[in-house]
Order: sequence, then structure tokens, then C-alpha cells
Amino acid sequence: MAQIKLIPYKIEETVDTASEIPEGIAMIKASEKWEKGYRGNGSVVAVIDTGCDQTHPDLEDRIIGGKNFTTENYGLPYDFSDENGHGTHVAGTIAANLNGEGVVGVAPEAKLLILKAFDKNGNGKLETIIQSIQYAMQWRGSQNERVRVISMSCGTTQNDKRLHQVIRQAVQNNILIVCAAGNNGGDGEESTNERNYPGYFKEVLQVGGAVDNNGRLAAFSNTNDEIDLVAPGVKIKSTYLGNKYALMSGTSMATPHVTGAAAVIIEQMELAFNRRLTEPEIYAQLVKSTIPLKYSKRMEGNGLIMLGERAFSPAQKESSLQGKVYIIPEASL
Repeated sequence: MAQIKLIPYKIEETVDTASEIPEGIAMIKASEKWEKGYRGNGSVVAVIDTGCDQTHPDLEDRIIGGKNFTTENYGLPYDFSDENGHGTHVAGTIAANLNGEGVVGVAPEAKLLILKAFDKNGNGKLETIIQSIQYAMQWRGSQNERVRVISMSCGTTQNDKRLHQVIRQAVQNNILIVCAAGNNGGDGEESTNERNYPGYFKEVLQVGGAVDNNGRLAAFSNTNDEIDLVAPGVKIKSTYLGNKYALMSGTSMATPHVTGAAAVIIEQMELAFNRRLTEPEIYAQLVKSTIPLKYSKRMEGNGLIMLGERAFSPAQKESSLQGKVYIIPEASL
């Protein structure tokens, strides 16, 4: 059966405690939305990953449900605990609680549907990814909630027709799918065309690059002609196994920033329009919420996701233009 893996990432450091807004979330100015009352309330995000540590205090009450599609945890369908840490880290960046303790996610009042499709080594099967997406489409909460966004930080070079078909179905059901582009761009060349699926499918929102806190694009970030936007992805602090926190780097870390931003924007725009947004409308609002970093479209797409009304300071803008790449060693799984 065809295989699919997590996008490679690097664990920079683990720490026991934290009490802060992570730098990536501060960088995209998510707090400006929180101050106006927009925190992702009402949005359900499906996270297709390695599961999640449900006992982490920063994720208390954020998880609305889940399912295990792997043979781990004895194959028990509703034991979606995390044996790797990647899924827990992604979940925290999306929706960790805003309570003055630990870390906070981009959309601290969004709900998470945890779909465990990868094992402790980051390995998965295309069939389980397809099943996870189908489950997300069909899932209904106790108050008839539906999944609005799917987050996936995984990739394969195989252009699988079945995977493409189920993604099209999800998008037709007005679910925004946010995918990492991948970390195969080690040469830093913008002319290369590194294709990872599902990120390269036209129907998804592809997060093309991980940027550091000065807006410099990491050299490992894939470049291609389907990049939609970029987000913070270098030394991102978020929730980790054992009630700890970890700093990680990779496009896997950039993707949940965009996923969380989508949840916040859905809440804000649906209140403004007094109706449910379609998937193309959610995509359009995210594209509007970007600022250019002066790279090519193949590297940054529409630019850096930015939830605040104020962009970089002049000093930050200047530093973002100094040097094309920021090199982080890539870890293999």
C-alpha cells in the first residue's frame, strides 16, 4: 500500500514550562483579532497527524473529538493519543488556550477534531489519509457542528488519484484544506519545482515556506508554481508530550499558523456577513490577509499571513530583504 510521511521537521529544544505568546503568533499579530473578540469560536479544525496529548493543560477543552486510523494504541478507534509529539505541537499552534499560562494558539477558542493517521515514526498510508478526510467530511458534533478546516503537514511524491478525488469532495463541501509544501528545497533556488502531494494539488491552500522572526524564508522550504502563502516556521514554541513544550522548525510548523488564522477569519467574516462562508470565500479572505516579503511568487505566493492591521516595522521590513534564505538543518524521519 502506498506510503505517505510527515513533512520532515527539526526539534530545536524542549522545555518544561512556558508563559508567553509564541513569537510566530506574535509575528502575525493574532492578538489584534483577539482584542476585537475574534478567537476562532465556532470553528472546528480537523488535524490529520500523529494524534494529540489530550492531557496537556494548554489543550484542555479544545478537543471536541477524534479517531485513530492507525494500528497504534492497539488499533482502538477512539484512542488517538500521540506517540510522536508532532500532532500535539501542531494542535497547540492552532488552538492552545488563551489563559495567561503556557502558550497560546492562533485561534484559542477553536475546537479540534484529532484524526490520528500517522504512527510514532511519522509513517502513514494513503488509505488512512483518505479515510481521515472522509471522516472529517461526515463528522457532526453534538450541536451539529461541522469541520470547516483540515490541517495536514504530510507529503508524498505520488500523485494519487484517489487522494485527489477525496480532497476535491471535501472542498466541494466547503472545507478549506491547508497543507505544507514540504522541506525539499535545500538549495534555496527559487527556480526549482519541488512537488509534494497533497500540497501541490490546486484545490488545497499550500503553505509554501517557513519564515523566521525577521520574515526571511528558510532554505529548506519547497518552491513551486502552486505556493499560496507563507507563515512562521522557524523555532516555533508549542505544546509537546508530557505536558512540556518544544521549539520546532519546518513547514509543518508554518501550516498550523495558517490553519488557525482561517478559523479566526471564518468567525470574523461570518459575523460580518451574517451567513456561512464558502470555501472559495475563506481562501480569498486568507489571501487578503497577507503582506509581501519581496520574494518571488514561487517562493512566497501571496506573502506572509498577517492577522493584524499593522505590518512589519520598517526595521523588520529592511531585515527581511537582507539575504535570500535562512538555513536550518533538516531532520529526516
